[in-house]
Amino acid sequence: MRRTAVAIRHVPFEDLGTFEAVLQEMGYQVRYCESGTDELPDPVDGADLAVVLGGPVGVYETEAYPEMAAERRWVETRMEARRPIVGICLGAQLMAAALGSAVEPMARKEIGFAPLELTEAGKRGPLRHLEGISVLHWHGDSFATPAGAERLAATGLCRDQAFALETWALALQFHAEVDGGSGFERWLLGHAVELAGAGVDPRELRRQAARCADSLRRAARTMFAEWLSGVFGL
Repeated sequence: MRRTAVAIRHVPFEDLGTFEAVLQEMGYQVRYCESGTDELPDPVDGADLAVVLGGPVGVYETEAYPEMAAERRWVETRMEARRPIVGICLGAQLMAAALGSAVEPMARKEIGFAPLELTEAGKRGPLRHLEGISVLHWHGDSFATPAGAERLAATGLCRDQAFALETWALALQFHAEVDGGSGFERWLLGHAVELAGAGVDPRELRRQAARCADSLRRAARTMFAEWLSGVFGL
């Protein structure tokens, strides 16, 4: 029987990226659930794996965006059942909030390609494949690693870049799934207003992406495949 994966998507261009091919190669049937328009699946039995993707709103903006409250409850229910889940950027923030950690705006946004500083726990697990690799950072909020979780990575601007709970939950503040290839242009266009407000030159991001694309694609695919193998003991 094929395993199933559902990806909760908030904006069309922030998709599974290179992770989607890994899922397909490992026999997963992948489907997207569009936040705000599609009904969320059953949080426990709706899919073997859940991936909550990034987006431009804050976990705490529940009055302006009620879907954030619904998604937080959904993530909390799934995690209480210890069902496999990955959170990316906003998804990681939802996981942290569901576990009781504060999610707050940073002093300044972190946007660009830069390497991670792995903790000892990070160096022992799948994230070791990303050591020395520049990954995409694109966020204005940050979280504290929840109690009981292992902090895996940091950057100079953001101490908590990733955490894990045993083998079934992985939260990534950064975007390893974005390899900087042709699809990255959709990010630059889709977030043009944010880039202008943050004083970030899209031409520099484009240059960074071109330098990082090949190494990031290989490392991220290897990292994600290893993590998936550990989830179900493959």
